[in-house]
Amino acid sequence: MNYETIYAFILATAVLAVSPGPDNIYVLTQSMVNGKKYGLATVAGLISGCLVHTTLLAFGVSALIKASNRIFFAIKLFGALYLLYLAYQVFRAKGEVQLQEESASTKSMGQLFKQGFIMNVLNPKVTIFFLAFFPGFLFSDALSTVVQFYVLGLLFMLVSAVIFSGIAILSGSISGYLTKNKRTGIVLKWLQITVFLGIAIYLVISDK
Repeated sequence: MNYETIYAFILATAVLAVSPGPDNIYVLTQSMVNGKKYGLATVAGLISGCLVHTTLLAFGVSALIKASNRIFFAIKLFGALYLLYLAYQVFRAKGEVQLQEESASTKSMGQLFKQGFIMNVLNPKVTIFFLAFFPGFLFSDALSTVVQFYVLGLLFMLVSAVIFSGIAILSGSISGYLTKNKRTGIVLKWLQITVFLGIAIYLVISDK
């Protein structure tokens, strides 16, 4: 078992979870409008949806990997190209973190959980991202690919849940800090680009 690969996966996941994106901005705005516990309900919905994508990836891609090494390489190449595309999209975007608090409507905790879950499950970009991100981090020759994908999925969910929950709990302080420190968005922007480029290169050169 390659623990360095697991540590790299956890670090990459943490950086991406911290970097401004639709999900964590949504958690932040809902927490600011409705309250911390409502933000946590949103987090629970979003993270629960990841289990669906992990299951689809585990059983679908595992079968392809078993079928052919060439197919697996094609999957990794697709992943690398998609991550390069994401890096380019982040590069083109402004470095400012925009919080549109007035656009967040007041909802119950159950409604926010449901909306977070549906947002995640029905977002095809999440499925594509998982397909691009996970295959390069298979970490064991002894464990089946299904088990490894589930381990990676659960680690992704755990790390994201911790960081997103922190965003919900500290929403007031975070929003105030982002408002006062405009350069933070630029730093996070380039950090995200670096991670995408690094993973893309790793996918191409890795043996797994």
